[in-house]
Amino acid sequence: MGGTGRARDHGSMRAMPRLCHRSMPPAAIIFDFDGVIADSEVRANKTLAESLTAIGLPTSYEDCLRDYCGHNWQETERRIVQRLGRPLPPDFRERHRERAQERFAKGFAPVPGAPEFLDRLGLMPRAIASSSSPDYLAASLDRFGLSGHFGRHVYSADGWARGKPHPDIYLAAAQGLGIDAACCLAIEDSPVGARAALAAGMTVIGFCGAGHILDPAAHGERLRAVGVHRIAHRFDEVPAR
Repeated sequence: MGGTGRARDHGSMRAMPRLCHRSMPPAAIIFDFDGVIADSEVRANKTLAESLTAIGLPTSYEDCLRDYCGHNWQETERRIVQRLGRPLPPDFRERHRERAQERFAKGFAPVPGAPEFLDRLGLMPRAIASSSSPDYLAASLDRFGLSGHFGRHVYSADGWARGKPHPDIYLAAAQGLGIDAACCLAIEDSPVGARAALAAGMTVIGFCGAGHILDPAAHGERLRAVGVHRIAHRFDEVPAR
């Protein structure tokens, strides 16, 4: 887990514990990263589909969104091996990483409205809870100029025996901020991630505003099915206070 903080280190703000109710404004917001802050899921899932097809496991972009989106690499690899019926080639991860780096080097952007929403938060504590690697998160936040919004409160896939949909990373993010998980609002784009935040006891907004969500209504229904409290199709539908 790691983070970079420059300029405004809003992520260093800690709040006193308080009793919370769903009707109260959140004391902190915890963001998933890919598909919430970074509009990256199209590139990531197209790349994974190419990598799997190249080793003899024909896989579509849609397959990847359905089967792997929201999971950390360990769980993704476990699912791939289960489908493949044999161990992955020893160089699979490195070849996949090279393919991903090539695609992401062509550029990607924040989800529309995400930087402006972060600016509107003022001093409200916030964190990232992501299934991605710490190096990728740090580089992406630097690319977007958003590192100072989170300071050290960038929680990555590293360091957890259990990834999403287990609540561990969300509980750690709340603890790091010094705020009871029940007082936190989580923003998630995947059912897997939403289940993790719900298991942590947080209020959860299912977010349908990134580029990989081609049918927001259908995606919203999938998020509602796991129990999110509200759906947002863009950041101006997310309460900033």
